[in-house]
Amino acid sequence: MYMKLKDGKSKVLTLSYDDGVVQDIRLIGILDKYGVKGTFNINTGTYLAEDAVRERYYGRMKLSEAKELYIGSGHEVAVHTLTHPFLERLKPDEVLTEVLEDRRNIEAQYGVVARGMAYPFGTYSEEVIELLAKCGIAYSRTTKSTMNFKFPENWLALHPTCHHREPTLMEMAKKFAETKSKYPSENWLFYVWGHSYEFDNNDNWDVIEKFAEYIGGRDDIWYATNIEIYDYVKAYESLQTSVDKKIVHNPTATDVWFLQGGKTYCVKAGETIRI
Repeated sequence: MYMKLKDGKSKVLTLSYDDGVVQDIRLIGILDKYGVKGTFNINTGTYLAEDAVRERYYGRMKLSEAKELYIGSGHEVAVHTLTHPFLERLKPDEVLTEVLEDRRNIEAQYGVVARGMAYPFGTYSEEVIELLAKCGIAYSRTTKSTMNFKFPENWLALHPTCHHREPTLMEMAKKFAETKSKYPSENWLFYVWGHSYEFDNNDNWDVIEKFAEYIGGRDDIWYATNIEIYDYVKAYESLQTSVDKKIVHNPTATDVWFLQGGKTYCVKAGETIRI
């Protein structure tokens, strides 16, 4: 019995962008155009003041701008700490404050349950990981590229596939989109991260435009936010089976697909099936 992804697919793509900057507006426009989904990690202690006047279109968003952009967008809003410190350099109570206050603000401002996170600067320690679990954080992304499509072993040290500036980004996209795994039981996760302001800094918005245009809109790829992927995997892991795997019960609120005996099955939320 092997996990398959939503609708029985074997590939999932997700993106993750940090800091809540105004360039996210243009980025989300591109992602939406091609049906790609992502997660946006916000520092709620660093919004631009509502009465501030920008000299140029750059920097952090105002809260009103962020709410207009993210609420109802279909993209995830996740924790990035209150003020973007190096968490491993803080005392435990300071780590808790940075994470919990950011989470509390996101939940109040965007009307969501915020369970995902990205580490500021991509850095962390084992003590930080232990503290995140106590804060109700389900996963937290690092900045360490795996350069592969494997699912994480530790969701609180979630390593992405690569940054969008990776020179081989389009080569990996082609491999991901056009290569069929030798093993029907295998699933691939392609995870790209970055900061949207980098596209302005490097005058290379064509990088993300070309990537999204190429990889988007494919019937065999699931386009998901970080938390959607996490929740799906955990739903699969929660399936209850008889010893002979002929009876499968899904106690979760998520429909789950799995492969058994060369055939793909779906067990809906709350359903029990007999094979």
